[in-house]
Amino acid sequence: MRAIWMPAATVALAAGAALADPPDVSPRPVPRNAMTAAQAQPDLHQVVVPVGVLVAVMADGERGVPQPEPRPSVPPEAVAVAVPVAVPQIAFPEAPRPEARPTGFLKNMLPGGANTAPAKGAVCGVRTIRGTELADIGNPARGCGIDDPVKVTEVAGVSLSTSVTIDCPTARALNSWVEKGLKPAIGRRGGGVVELTIFASYACRSRNNIPGGKLSEHGRGHAVDVGGLTLKDGTKVTVLDHWRSRKYGAPLRKAHAAACGPFGTVLGPKADKYHRNHFHLDTAQYRSGPFCQ
Repeated sequence: MRAIWMPAATVALAAGAALADPPDVSPRPVPRNAMTAAQAQPDLHQVVVPVGVLVAVMADGERGVPQPEPRPSVPPEAVAVAVPVAVPQIAFPEAPRPEARPTGFLKNMLPGGANTAPAKGAVCGVRTIRGTELADIGNPARGCGIDDPVKVTEVAGVSLSTSVTIDCPTARALNSWVEKGLKPAIGRRGGGVVELTIFASYACRSRNNIPGGKLSEHGRGHAVDVGGLTLKDGTKVTVLDHWRSRKYGAPLRKAHAAACGPFGTVLGPKADKYHRNHFHLDTAQYRSGPFCQ
């Protein structure tokens, strides 16, 4: 007898025959991470049907065309359920707090906002200005005196023949002039500038020491008098002796002109007889701009 394959449910309904052991069509358990209930499909089991039964079925009008077996409903327990997963708590280290702003932070700010690290012996917030800080002198509001004075011994790598007592704006102007004006003007002559010859700085006196005259900027710590310079090879260059010399005249005049800007007042041999032997440099401010002679 030949046998063909047909769905078990169709044969049972058409032939009226009862199967002794109907196939198990219950859905199988859905493993974790398997497809969802909407995708789950029940297994279709097949049985061997004798040819005689098949003929009886066809004679009964089914014509051998099996009807689709209805899909069983999916039980609730077969529906995929989202299971909450405990996420381990990760302890992140606390971000370090910024260090406290150092004392004197604002005093270490250069004009224009450029910050420089403090250096031993440096004053006025500039590494190339060497000296010491002093206690306030006198009472500038009523006459002579300096608020926050400094005693400067070196600027821009050039030592001073004697220390000068001035305020920080004047110290910065002197440092800038030596670095950007005097050094380029002298150049490599004699190995370059190593020392400035200082005539005067703070002094409570009138202008040009004239009795009854106006208070000098020296009396406020705003002025420095420079009488000359020393080169690395030991050469002494003075305003009095070399202002008109062939070798050093032009460099001295160039250095004098370069001081006009960093300083508000620049006086030299062309100004008057009182300044024929030195440069007077001060930081007084004028509405019309720097006064230079």
